[in-house]
Amino acid sequence: MAQTARIKGVILDEFNNPIEKVTVSVGDKGTETNKNGFYSLEVPAEKEITIVFSHVSFKSATIITTLKKNEDFEFYPVLNDRVNQIGPVTVTGTSKKRVEGVTSIDPVVIRTIPGANAGIENVLKTLPGVYSNNELSTSYAVRGGNYDENLVYVNEIEVYRPFLIRSGQQEGLSFTNTNMVENVDFSAGGFQAKYGDKLSSVLDITYRNPKQFAAGIEASLMGGSATVEAVSKNQKWSNITGIRYRDNSLLVNSKETETNFRPSFADVQTLVNFNASTKWSWSFLGNISQNKYNYEPLTRQTNFGTVSEPIALVVVYDGQEKDKYLTLFGAFKSVYQYNANNKLKFIASTYHTQEQEYYDILAQYRLGEVDSNIGSETFGNVVYSRGIGSQLSHARNDLDALIFNAETKGFHEINEKTQIEWGIKYTKEDIRDRIVEWEVIDSAGFSLPAPILDYQNDQPYNPYVGPLAPYQNRRATNYTTINRISGYAQWNYKGTFGEHKYWMNLGVRGHQWQVKNANSVDGDSQFVISPRGQFAIKPNWEKDMLFRISGGMYYQPPFYRELRDYDGVVQPNVKAQKSVHLVVSNDYSFKLWTRPFKLVSEAYYKKITDVNTYTIDNVRIRYRANNDAEAYAYGFDARLNGEFVPGTESWFSFGYLKTEENQNDRGYIARPTDQRLKFGLLFQDYMPNIPNFKVYLNLVYNTGLPGGSPSYADPYDYQLRLKDYRRADVGFSYVFKDHEIQSSKKWLKPFTDFSLGLEIFNLFNNQNAITNTWVRDVYTKSQYGVPNYLTTRVFNVKLIAHL
Repeated sequence: MAQTARIKGVILDEFNNPIEKVTVSVGDKGTETNKNGFYSLEVPAEKEITIVFSHVSFKSATIITTLKKNEDFEFYPVLNDRVNQIGPVTVTGTSKKRVEGVTSIDPVVIRTIPGANAGIENVLKTLPGVYSNNELSTSYAVRGGNYDENLVYVNEIEVYRPFLIRSGQQEGLSFTNTNMVENVDFSAGGFQAKYGDKLSSVLDITYRNPKQFAAGIEASLMGGSATVEAVSKNQKWSNITGIRYRDNSLLVNSKETETNFRPSFADVQTLVNFNASTKWSWSFLGNISQNKYNYEPLTRQTNFGTVSEPIALVVVYDGQEKDKYLTLFGAFKSVYQYNANNKLKFIASTYHTQEQEYYDILAQYRLGEVDSNIGSETFGNVVYSRGIGSQLSHARNDLDALIFNAETKGFHEINEKTQIEWGIKYTKEDIRDRIVEWEVIDSAGFSLPAPILDYQNDQPYNPYVGPLAPYQNRRATNYTTINRISGYAQWNYKGTFGEHKYWMNLGVRGHQWQVKNANSVDGDSQFVISPRGQFAIKPNWEKDMLFRISGGMYYQPPFYRELRDYDGVVQPNVKAQKSVHLVVSNDYSFKLWTRPFKLVSEAYYKKITDVNTYTIDNVRIRYRANNDAEAYAYGFDARLNGEFVPGTESWFSFGYLKTEENQNDRGYIARPTDQRLKFGLLFQDYMPNIPNFKVYLNLVYNTGLPGGSPSYADPYDYQLRLKDYRRADVGFSYVFKDHEIQSSKKWLKPFTDFSLGLEIFNLFNNQNAITNTWVRDVYTKSQYGVPNYLTTRVFNVKLIAHL
């Protein structure tokens, strides 16, 4: 094995400012400094080497030295003699991510783009193929899948969402702390075997490994965050810690329901790294998160219908809801690179969540016609009631889940053309769950029992003599344990065909699991195998184009929520949903106005069997847990990104999707995520005469989703759609100082960047609906879908400062 050492340090200019993108090279090996000027390079030991430091704007520096085996040598060169002018250089190349069809998102974009729930998910929703119609939620659907079909990794460690969340209002903070992020990669389908067993997408996030001390704060009317980075003197230890607090009152109090409502969310995350030697490194990622959701609705009036026949739902509430979500997460990761071509990784993580959902809410409602006569004294009020009634909802739901993972991965570079990757993982899920939910509905003073009880009820014409029963009643206690073993192996190869370059990836995943339930018979042991492949070719053309085809067989073994049926009872033998993917894409890099641009277009098709059908109520998914359907999804996505304004990245995206399902051979109907058209825009600009003043625009347009159906109704009878989702968030920021804009003011001297901004959420004050509330008309016996509207226009002030 090779004798190696490591050289590292920080490169400064003559004014002691760190220099980014300095090339540090030894022979044919090299690296670049990051934005803090830090570099680290593994070099040969026990022989004389020449180290060259070069940058397009500075004179090169060279040192000659000899290092001992495993020695960490620190060197801090100072580069000077600035060159007057060097034109911009763009290298499109064929990076690994481009070949794999992975979208990379700049963390700076994530932190600056405005949104009601700012963060990584906020930016994802502007990408083609990613759909969401709820700005309060971090949930998203990809190419016809649902919210439970997306993989999320942080530093190669899988992270999870809470189980009992019913509404976007309850979600609060995403797991990912954007102020700690270094790299974000996203794949919307056709991903490699090394990623896990989900049907739709992969979000792969890497946290920053600090190189020097830094600190930052963000504060707004909706909360704030603080981040601290530290490094030991010998560069072996580093730590980044972030604290966040969020209060959604500003957003939720803008909704049509008047409430006494102050939801609060807080978390602490830390990443500790230890470089034991040039070969071995360790890290720990920890998170503590607590969400409190105290909700006391007062009144609501929703106007809907048509201009000629306006209708309103007026509701007066009594009662409250108190929910809590406490999450503890810890993960250890060790990387052993025993030579330049071979690497092993060991990962162990534990996720523990305690969740409670308690509410007793009485809603007394009137459904009636609205006085539309402008000159009338009762203009805008309900003057004729079509239906009156009340609804009493009760829940005492508790869940305690403990998930443990242990994983080993290997990476081996056989030669310059061939690589092999493999991994094996053990997972144990232990869930204790109690569900007590019931709902009593009366209309015009007469109680409505559940239709499935098949009691004859034609009140008020004849007296009802059947037993009293709630309209909905779910009671279940589940003690469920799931043991899983999964693994993968894949082969990567790059070669040439004449003057054309090509890349291949072939892999296979296996997954075995068994569900055990203390209150029922254990499930059968099940096993699935998932072959996957990718092929990319870059023709030797004048135009910089790359073509890809990828796909395979994808399985999603059921997670706990997919095992629970409509009554909350675990069905231990639910099968894995199976999907055959085919993705064909083109990647075209070019220059426009002498600036770099890229157009990526993809066509895809999915054939899904053993479908576990579901309904969506806000963001809560209820599965039928019987694998009684088949489905398909196909569509086309396109994204054009580049420097529409010099020095800033913006993009336009478009998506077309159609997805339908066939339950028990009754015919195809739209799936709950059948969102046909999508347009997204993320745009950054600044004033040429005032470069300190910057503007950010986040715009999303989605055609309407299916509006669902009333409880116990046949979804084949309800194929109505919600109105189109239209939302624009804009941010204005004045930058006092950053890495491009410097300031001579003394009070700004300690800061690396400092900015103050104004954000306007829902700029055009569009009324967007998330779901329908179904209300019965006692006279016509029909049911009306009353839209539940989301947030209106909201203003926010934001401060960002970093040391």
